Parts: sequence; C-alpha cells; structure tokens
Amino acid sequence: MAARLKELYNDTILPELKTKLKRENPHSIPKLEKIIINMGVGSATQDKKELADANEAMGLIAGQKPVITKARKSIANFRLREGQSIGCKVTLRGDRMYEFMDRLVTLALPRVRDFRGISEKAFDGRGNYSLGLNEYGVFPELNPDKFTRSQGMNIVFVTTSENDDEGRELLRMFGMPFKDSKAKS
Repeated sequence: MAARLKELYNDTILPELKTKLKRENPHSIPKLEKIIINMGVGSATQDKKELADANEAMGLIAGQKPVITKARKSIANFRLREGQSIGCKVTLRGDRMYEFMDRLVTLALPRVRDFRGISEKAFDGRGNYSLGLNEYGVFPELNPDKFTRSQGMNIVFVTTSENDDEGRELLRMFGMPFKDSKAKS
C-alpha cells in the first residue's frame, strides 16, 4: 500500500501545481526528493550511552537504521577529537519519506508545546526547508519512560523546486503548518 501523502501528491498536488505554475512538463513540477534527519549529541564526548539512546530513538522515529556521524576535526575546548562519534543521521526517500512527513505534520508538530506554526523563513534559496525540533519526545512512537533525556534534532526537506516560493507552496500543499505571514503583530 502506498503512503497517504504520496497518493495525495500524485492525485491532487501534482495537477494543482501544474496549473498554478503554468507548466506542461510533469518533470519540471517540484516534488519532495528526500528528508534528512540529523541529531547532534554533544554530550556523547563524555557519555557514550547518550549517543546509543539517541541512535535508538532516531531508528524508531525514522523507521530505518541511522548512520553514526563523526567529528571532522579536533576542538580542545569541547573535548572533541577528530573521528569521535558525536551524532547520527538518516536520509529518507520514497514511501518512508512520505510516512515520516505524514507523522511529523499530523502527530508530532501539534504536540509541540505552544505551537503556533513553523517559520516560513527557513528556506535556503533553492526551495529546501530546514526545521529544528527542541525535543524528540513529541513523536508518539517513543516511550517517554525509556527516553527521558531531552534531545533536539534538525530535519531538512529537500525539494526539486527552483526557488523558495515553489518549495513553500509544495510543502504547504502537503499540510506543513506555516505561520500565517499576514497575521504578524
């Protein structure tokens, strides 16, 4: 069975973007290419168990095994050596990517405390969007009794769009809860 957001993209978003952007070639219409989830565990320099816990949590959240990231260079002030394990990351594509985005938009983001929408300003100029979460405990697949430590993560949505406006429109159609830019106080 295909992911719900993948069917939404093929059935609704694709034709709507085609008319909105006035394009005939279906390959020129923006689409979600991949989602990268990154978790830097700075305290892993002192306690290896914290990196193992973060790695396990990310595996549950993403649905696939994370890759351990290592330090590129030594920094004495942070007690960091080159090649030392300091984080983990996952690159999601295909159905897993759509499943993760569906869970993020419908379940995790509404559980964030005092959530009023995400910023529209975190685009990179090429239609890719970066989102930071302060705590991974908002994901329902994590047992709060087991994962007690608060750990943040970065999530990057990589699109094939040519500019930020196209990427913003694509993510908005997927249900990404952007703050209302007109209601600024």
